[in-house]
Amino acid sequence: MTDTPRPAGVTPPVAVVFATVAFLALAIGGLGVASLALDADVIPVRGLGPLPGVAGMLLALATFAGVLLWGVRAVPPGYLTAVPCAVGAYVGETLGIAIGAAVTGGDAARGLAAAGTVALGWPGAVIAVAALLAGAFGVLLVRSRGGGPHWSWERHDDEDH
Repeated sequence: MTDTPRPAGVTPPVAVVFATVAFLALAIGGLGVASLALDADVIPVRGLGPLPGVAGMLLALATFAGVLLWGVRAVPPGYLTAVPCAVGAYVGETLGIAIGAAVTGGDAARGLAAAGTVALGWPGAVIAVAALLAGAFGVLLVRSRGGGPHWSWERHDDEDH
């Protein structure tokens, strides 16, 4: 075993993976709970099918991860990185719905109406808040100074023995 110290915090790529999973969980959970509480559909436009929603979430995930990876490479990363993550996910969700509706062969007017309804309604706010929280979580992971867990016999102190 070497005595070289391990780097503090989590590496940026690992933090982005954890934060992206957290964003996906918060977004899907938040959309589900809000839809149930408000008794409203996330995409209220009929006749589009599920693919525009999937495309919107995939583009929101990709945008979130890309912006967060860019933001956590700073030394040290700032918590304000979460704001562009939220904006990117919000825009990604909106554009993804419009693109998903166009790719699936749906009516262009319905696709734009669905994207506009999500952008101006509560689903856009849920996506933005989920991305804001997950982005701050990703920055927190990189900035943390905690190390991995160690057993008591792994310590190098002579006074413990």
